[in-house]
Amino acid sequence: MKIIKVDNQEEGGKIAFTLLKEKLASGAKTLGLATGSTPITFYQEIIKSNLDFSELTSINLDEYVGLSVDNDQSYAYFMKEQLFQYKPFKESFIPNGLAKDLKAEVKCYDVIIDQHPIDFQILGIGRNGHIGFNEPGTAFDVTTQVVDLAADTIQANSRFFDSYEEVPKQAISMGIASIMKSKTIVLMAYGRDKADAIAQMINGPVTTDLPASILQEHDDVIVIVDEAAASKL
Repeated sequence: MKIIKVDNQEEGGKIAFTLLKEKLASGAKTLGLATGSTPITFYQEIIKSNLDFSELTSINLDEYVGLSVDNDQSYAYFMKEQLFQYKPFKESFIPNGLAKDLKAEVKCYDVIIDQHPIDFQILGIGRNGHIGFNEPGTAFDVTTQVVDLAADTIQANSRFFDSYEEVPKQAISMGIASIMKSKTIVLMAYGRDKADAIAQMINGPVTTDLPASILQEHDDVIVIVDEAAASKL
């Protein structure tokens, strides 16, 4: 696990973009993408670049259950606004949060990941150590799943909705085993509220109590953190 400390989120986005360019030059074809505020500066660097993504595939980590693609809080909407409208991919896969048969949707997403091995996976980390929406207690061998979101995750997400009641309580998430199959993983974290999770992820035991700790067992993980997120290392 390689640790890169940066001054701020803008520098972190530039570093992540440099890592991406290196992987693309060596033949990467499929990108695993994340949502939330953490990767936005990374996406901004992509948008500013002259890179062509029209022959690449993207696979997103997760999507809320119950939100349509045109709901401005859905991750499909986020990806369109933050990246896809500027840099379209050959194919872009995001779980269908409105699928009538969620079990079938989960199986379908596993097939997509198997057919498009992820070369470069972007991750954030939750304050409780979740990656994707794989909450504490999630088994490490789980692939795509429907997740009941933890109370603190729902609370953290509530700032994006008009009321707590509107916050989705479930999501479809790429599983930990699926994430671990990615060839390269780049995890970014900014701010003091991520410091405990980062410290435990890097220096703590590998335990399902902190899902991100499993990244210690991956061969190629780069962690990009600002000073605040790295303050307990």
